[in-house]
Amino acid sequence: MATGMRLGRVFGIKLIVDASLLVIFVLISFQLAVGVFPAWHPEWTLAMTWSVAIAAAILFFVSVLVHELSHALVGRAFGVPVRSITLFMFGGMANIERDPDSPKAELLMAIVGPIASLVIGVSSLLLGGWLTDLSSTDIDIDHGFDLAAGMGPAATLLMWLGPVNIVLALFNMVPAFPLDGGRVLRAVVWGATGDLRTATRWASGAGRIFAWFLIVSGVATIVGIDVPLFGPGLIQGMWLILIGWFLHGAAVASHRQLIIRDLLDDVPVARLMRRNAATIDPRITVAELVENHIMKTDEPAFPVVDGEHLIGIIALDDVRKIPRLQWDRLLVLDVMTPREHVVTTSPNDDVYSALQVLGRRDIAQLPVVENGRLLGILRRRDVARWLELQSETRAPEFGTPATRQV
Repeated sequence: MATGMRLGRVFGIKLIVDASLLVIFVLISFQLAVGVFPAWHPEWTLAMTWSVAIAAAILFFVSVLVHELSHALVGRAFGVPVRSITLFMFGGMANIERDPDSPKAELLMAIVGPIASLVIGVSSLLLGGWLTDLSSTDIDIDHGFDLAAGMGPAATLLMWLGPVNIVLALFNMVPAFPLDGGRVLRAVVWGATGDLRTATRWASGAGRIFAWFLIVSGVATIVGIDVPLFGPGLIQGMWLILIGWFLHGAAVASHRQLIIRDLLDDVPVARLMRRNAATIDPRITVAELVENHIMKTDEPAFPVVDGEHLIGIIALDDVRKIPRLQWDRLLVLDVMTPREHVVTTSPNDDVYSALQVLGRRDIAQLPVVENGRLLGILRRRDVARWLELQSETRAPEFGTPATRQV
């Protein structure tokens, strides 16, 4: 969820919109413009109906953004780095670099999102009710009190947005990881046991159970079974299956991430780095680099050294940018990424932190440098191989077959 279109920064946090958001935006707008608002206001013109529907869809995702921002800002207050917020078809996700350091921080980070949604929902209903002209509402003997007749466009929008945010808050409080309620559950178990790993196992287990409940309910609604709260229907069933599938994957991934952290947190980079890494002389030509190094290995990049000191990195992507006719006259020194722009790690850093850098930068390896000297290379695939070996040997400790799939 780190990819997508960047819209800028909010409070210093990158805002990213995933392409999948367009799908749900169109669906919400269409449902409101074709089904909900025409039923409320049959007298509205087509332009009015679609305008309010699009505005409602926009405000819904703004409210999701506020929900995620509340998580991010509370997290930053507790020292948890937040890189970005991504809006996508299932809502939003704050991209944090690590878990909170205490159950209190986890609890406050988790619960503030639903509180924000609840405040938006209640405020929308109160403001929408205030804007509604009660003298114009209809009282029907068969159907009761109809507020829609007294609601203008603004009131209509708010009276739809309010319940949606309240439902969003309640759904997020289901005690199933990675929903906010699951994080609250993890914080409570963490505080009671003092063991984050146990708390995560409990919360992610609840998340998988809830995910399967949604998937089974979705299948039931598709085949015509009237499931309470959901009812029968193809579209409802497909959405329940999709949401359940997403939550199940996220719950499993969260448990795996904790296992990786346990395995790597105290392992120094020096232990897993490749010491005899192939290096490149900055004075050879690009043609020599391609013929003698790139074509003879499967490495995506090579450190460029002057003596023992790292002065840059040359990658396959750098070579691709150069016209073939210039390979014989350009030197590696001319096209490499210089040292000041190269991300490195130290031999004393823990491997888990280095692995986070690899993932964040989407790169395959990190030069290991000390006092300017290149000591080796930490490769993502070497870390993965070590994790595979460790997860097999330590599987009984973690008590789940999922550890074997890391």
